[in-house]
Parts: sequence; C-alpha cells; structure tokens
Amino acid sequence: MSKKTLGAELLRAVIKSVWFSVLLFPFTVMKVSVTGGVASVRFRWELLPVVAAVALVLSFLWARALEWNENRSSRDSGEGLLASVRGWAAPLARNGRHRAVALVALLAFVVAYPYAFGMYHTNIMITALIYVILALGLNIVVGLGGLLNLGYAAFFAVGAYTYGLLWKYAGPAFAEAGIQAGWLFWISLPLAGILAALFGALLSLPVLRLRGDYLAIITLAFGEILRMVLQNSGEATGGASGISLIPRPWFFGIRLKPTGAAVYIYYITLALVIATIVVVRRIEDSRVGRALEAMKEDEIACEAMGIDMARNKLITFSLGAFFAGIAGVLLAAQTTFINPDSFTLWESIMVLMAVVIGGTGSIPGAIAGALLLKLLPEYFRALAQYRMLIYGVAMIVVIIFKPEGLIPRNRKKYTFSAGSAGEGAKEAR
Repeated sequence: MSKKTLGAELLRAVIKSVWFSVLLFPFTVMKVSVTGGVASVRFRWELLPVVAAVALVLSFLWARALEWNENRSSRDSGEGLLASVRGWAAPLARNGRHRAVALVALLAFVVAYPYAFGMYHTNIMITALIYVILALGLNIVVGLGGLLNLGYAAFFAVGAYTYGLLWKYAGPAFAEAGIQAGWLFWISLPLAGILAALFGALLSLPVLRLRGDYLAIITLAFGEILRMVLQNSGEATGGASGISLIPRPWFFGIRLKPTGAAVYIYYITLALVIATIVVVRRIEDSRVGRALEAMKEDEIACEAMGIDMARNKLITFSLGAFFAGIAGVLLAAQTTFINPDSFTLWESIMVLMAVVIGGTGSIPGAIAGALLLKLLPEYFRALAQYRMLIYGVAMIVVIIFKPEGLIPRNRKKYTFSAGSAGEGAKEAR
C-alpha cells in the first residue's frame, strides 16, 4: 500500500471516528441520574477519547478486512496459512484409519462427558443438543428446501405441550391404572413428532404459492398465533402459568434422582441427535432431497421438470416440524416446566441463526452453529447484557466474510479427466 493510499485510508478512519463519537455521545458520555425526583446529567468526558480511539482503530481494520475479502477470490487458492493447513489436514481426513480413530475419540468424549464435567455442564450440553436437533430440522426447510421459516418455534411448542398436556390429563389415569409416569415420555416422543408434522402440513397448505418475504411473514404469524393461543387458553393449557412437575423419563421402571435423570436425558438426547444426523443425511441423497434442492434453486424450472411443488413444500415443512416436535418433548422432560414464553419469535431466530452462521444446507455447519450459539452465552455470562449486540455483529461478519457459513456444505462435484485410452472418465467427489 502506497503512502498516498494509506493517508487516504487514515483520513477516512478519522472521519468515521468523529462521526461515531458524535453518534454515541448521548449513550457513552452523558449519564442521567434521578435523585429525589430531580434529574441531573453528568458528563463523563474521559470516555470520549476512548470511544474515538476505538472507532478509529476498528474502522481502519474493517477497511483492511473488506479489501482483503474483495481480493481473496483473485488470489491463488493454494497460498496462505489456511490453504497450508487445509493441504496438511486433507490427507489425514481421507485416511480411513485416522478417521476411525478420530470418531472413536469423539464418541468416547461425548459418552464420558456427564461424568467428567458434572451436572451443571451436563444440563447445558443437553440444551445445546436439543438445539442441534432443532437446527438440523430447520436445515431441511431452509438449507434443502430454501423456504424461510420464522415460526419454527411453534412446532417446538407443539412437541413440548404434547408431553405436558398428556401428563396433565392422562397422568392421573395412568397412576390409577398402576402404570408408571415415566412411560409417558416414551409415548409422547413419537406422538409429538407426528403431531408436529401434521401441524407442519397444515401450515404448508396456505403458503403453497408464497415465497420469499411473504412466506417468512406467514410463518412468523403462525408461530405468534400458536403462542398466543397457548397463552390465552388458561383452562386447557395452563395459560401463562404453563404446566409444571412434568415427569422425567424413568430407567426401566426406576425413578432416577435429579443427577441420574440428567445423565439419562443426556444419553437419550445424544442418541436422538445421532439418529437425526443419519436421517437428514439419508434425506439429502434421496429423491426427496434432490427434489427439495431443485425447488431451492429454481421453482419454475422445478415445476417444468414435472416435480410436484405442493407435495415438495408439504414434505419440507412436515419433516422439519417432526424433529422440532421431538426436541420439544426433550425440553419438557429436562426442565419439567413449560409455558408459552419458552417459544417466542426469538427462539425461531436463534435456530435460524445457527443454520445461517454454521452453513446453510450443511449438517456439520448446523451442529457447529447450534453449539456455538448455545454454549458460548453460558460460558460468557459476564457479557450477557451484550448478547444481542454480539449476535448482530457475528451475523454481519459471517455474512460478509463467510456468506456460505463457517462450515459450508461440501456438495458433490463431477469432473472429467482423460483416461489411459484418451477417453473421458467421469469422477465424482
């Protein structure tokens, strides 16, 4: 970079620094205090140079980062530290023995996790794994089908309230019949998935001809309508007070203590995460998954090829809702209490952020995004009041510098290479 260019960049950074100092002046420098009904304003002038200096440095670094991002595609992909690390790790990843060792080590770690880290961390991990299931389910809708769903928490609520209402109304009958309450969990698990899938099919009916922003608004409205129905149906659902004392699953007829129950739910959730990964992976390679990807790429071309769009959207919403219903049962079993405030629009946005930040359409990306968004806030509680700011900044950074996500989907590519006889041989990787 020449001196002239550097001077121009520094000048722009100084202008931005002054502008930010003016904008943030009422929030950082001025502090209003009310004493005895009288408001007084105290000016903290010492913070003004700090804000200006921070804005100057960040604006200069941001300009350099944008310049690097623009020139990244023109540079040779084989250059740089990241390319060197990728070139070193790729042969290890392709080695079957190394992959097997890594898989065994990962499996041993997740199995020993509850005993190595204690109950507090186990409960946090259960919540994170529940959101992994939610992210994988929404990944079918957004990543494969390309349908923006902002009411995904509604299906989450359907699953949780299926278990809660079954306990509330059928629990006494089970007790009178001598049937242990722990069986209600296993009855609710498939039932909640089926009911949530039915709700997903019902939601898909009025949105068959919608796409883009209109689809997002309708799904958002559906989620809020369901939440308000749950909140205002006091006699049936408990209203804002919710449903409490929901039983945790029993272990072969044995009622576990809270510590043992947390470990048991952890292993159940882990098994369901693995099952969800397998099912979603199979869906990707199936005819249904290919049809969903075709719908995501171009709906008009998809219809022209003879694919039933109505059936495709119905399948997409139903599959995504099924996994959300299962996750709802796990949440109710873990917390033993549910109310409508647990299924707000923010929950839908959280799951969508996990999918987008991790990598739309990518199974490892959805897992990584869900774990990051649920684990990091728990272990950085000192920054809890800045959570929304951090999330917003993270979304902006990822969208600009990694628009495909942290772990983008590795789609199959077909190349042609010359064979020994001079004929083209098609290879897929």
